[in-house]
Amino acid sequence: MNHRPRLSHATRPATVEVHSSNERGEHLVTPIAGEYPLTIYLDKRELVTLMTLGQHPEALAIGYLRNQRLVASLNEIESVQVDWEVDSCAISTVAGIAGLESKLAKRTVTTGCGQGTVFGNLMDEIDSIRLPADRTLDETTYYRLMDNVRRYDSVYKTAGAVHGCALAKDDEILMFVEDVGRHNAVDAIAGQMWLDDIDGADKIFYTTGRLTSEMVIKCAQMGIPFLVSRSGLTHMGHEIARRVGITMIGRATGKHYLLFTGGQRFVRAAAASPASA
Repeated sequence: MNHRPRLSHATRPATVEVHSSNERGEHLVTPIAGEYPLTIYLDKRELVTLMTLGQHPEALAIGYLRNQRLVASLNEIESVQVDWEVDSCAISTVAGIAGLESKLAKRTVTTGCGQGTVFGNLMDEIDSIRLPADRTLDETTYYRLMDNVRRYDSVYKTAGAVHGCALAKDDEILMFVEDVGRHNAVDAIAGQMWLDDIDGADKIFYTTGRLTSEMVIKCAQMGIPFLVSRSGLTHMGHEIARRVGITMIGRATGKHYLLFTGGQRFVRAAAASPASA
């Protein structure tokens, strides 16, 4: 079991209520999604300001460090303290981060909403990622999972304006996280996986957001072989998924889906044609 850092537990309400009026001129009290700036400091060094729903700020900060490869394990983190009075998250490490300046010196601008950069040689390291080759996902299980996602009680159903990500094992949803940016949602799950010592090898990752290069890299770094989105994908997202061997499914709505990569892991129902991706 990993060392567990000291955490603050500083969750914010997911929605706030404001006044509005509808097309008939009726005055309404309407819930809208929260959005707050959270500036992350690593050993007193300012890293980034994320705009977030504020539901899982400690896991978000840990997952951000994990997916940016600024820390290699939870054992390096001493504490994560969020203070919404000053909209900040102070992360202290056990012994500092070797080579931090060189990692921060190189930044790649991405299409991320709410973030937009990756640090260090992240884009150069994808070929070192190894995903399990013996895991499979059958079509029936996939359909059951999608139905469970559809039924999940979410902030989006109440207020809209958020992206959602889910971590699942077979058709069981283990975590469902929403945030104003899809990268925040995936990072919060990545951080919680470390905190709960969850391995990704037999998991499925679902997102409402588009599958860009950064989203695919994050999924691969979490060791998850299956990536599903109700949205589309980019060319670089497709290329990276193919290189690392992720089974990637896009445009997943209802009974419709498009299997883009990793078809060898996807087992279609007997009546369907063989996978060709």
